[in-house]
Amino acid sequence: MRTQSGWMVLASDAAHFYENLWLRKPFPIVVDLENMLEGFHRLEKLASRRELIVPGHDPIVRRVFATGPADHVFRLDTGPIAEITL
Repeated sequence: MRTQSGWMVLASDAAHFYENLWLRKPFPIVVDLENMLEGFHRLEKLASRRELIVPGHDPIVRRVFATGPADHVFRLDTGPIAEITL
């Protein structure tokens, strides 16, 4: 989706955690490793920059994106507000 910060990709289960994608450490349960690694490459091609790829299950997302209208809701459209550190 196009956001104020550029093209963002909601990775869902294609990248469970930033660590999986950024360090090329596959999720422990995978059927096709080659397909998963190709998927990481595709995510990076689709996003304007890697910080705009949002993993599906990483609690780090709560630290790097702004809080929305409730404590459990986060604004992705403005992009990360803090550096993503693993």
